[in-house]
Amino acid sequence: MIEIDGSRKSGSGTIVRDAVSLSALVMEDLSLINIRAKRLPKPGLRAQHLRAIEAMAELCRGRLEGASLGAGEIRFFPGRTIRGGSYDWNIGTAGSTTMLFLGVLPLALYADRPSRFRITGGLFQDFAPSVYSLQHVLIPLLKRMGADIDLRILRPGYVPRGQGEIAVDVKPLRRPLAPLTLTEPGKPTAFQGVALSSLLQERRVSDRMADECRKNLEAREYSVRIDPLYDTEASPAYEQPAVQGGAALALWAETDTGCLLGADCAGAPRRSSEFIGRKVARTLMETLKSGATVDVHVADQIIPFAALAEGWSSFRIPEVTDHIDSRLWMVETFLGARTERSNRTLRIRGIGYRRSSAS
Repeated sequence: MIEIDGSRKSGSGTIVRDAVSLSALVMEDLSLINIRAKRLPKPGLRAQHLRAIEAMAELCRGRLEGASLGAGEIRFFPGRTIRGGSYDWNIGTAGSTTMLFLGVLPLALYADRPSRFRITGGLFQDFAPSVYSLQHVLIPLLKRMGADIDLRILRPGYVPRGQGEIAVDVKPLRRPLAPLTLTEPGKPTAFQGVALSSLLQERRVSDRMADECRKNLEAREYSVRIDPLYDTEASPAYEQPAVQGGAALALWAETDTGCLLGADCAGAPRRSSEFIGRKVARTLMETLKSGATVDVHVADQIIPFAALAEGWSSFRIPEVTDHIDSRLWMVETFLGARTERSNRTLRIRGIGYRRSSAS
């Protein structure tokens, strides 16, 4: 049994999701203690963490012990087969659908058949990547590595009510993931973005976010295309309108060396459209100025996939974060992947993971 102290490194939910996901892949029993012990005043499993590990257990036909809201310790006994097929998971709160998706994705890539997920919860909130970030930055990078993933928004969902929905299709890999090499930042060749607001058309929120973001980029002599979207009951932007008002802005850039970098921000009470526009533009400009080849979200999100790939991946990160340290620790512990960090360059030697059931 692999024993993991969840209070180490970032002490976050990332350790919970990675530990269970990687345990399922290596088929080793897991004991996880001190779950989110540093996350006061609400340590232990929250709804989004609990639903994520339950989803992973369902995928691999595994068994969880002690898994409940607020639990500080669990045991996980993975099954021997990862079963694809159709799954429907509801977090029940505005907890992040994107984080649940990222937890089950490594398993789905090695399932015995294609998977289709429908996940209900929050799509846009602080401290989690937005669905747009995954759609336009992370997933295109994973496709370069050989993954076949399609992610769609069915209904936007915001804090506090959630009830947003995404649909995901994942095909199992036929060969190991290819490594990702992004060592030269290059110069940006295109800026694109999406400015979404729900039930806020009369205040022109989407246009105001887009205008402010565009103005800040054009002041630096960059041209940018940002599509304003209005989600209303009469004319929803997606299949169904959101159940409450909310907003989100996402921006991404491609460079002449093939890098994809993004930035995003969700709306919140007393957070103006103009503030969101300026913040997103500034965040992406700072990432580009840093010489990074991946943004702050992808810098840690890509680590498990690089560790599963065959050969050396290499990329430059904007900064060394607790999440990066946590995920490097996880892939070293569970997979035996070799990792190297020199200043802000990460190199990960993947293990070329294969699974007979994914043939």
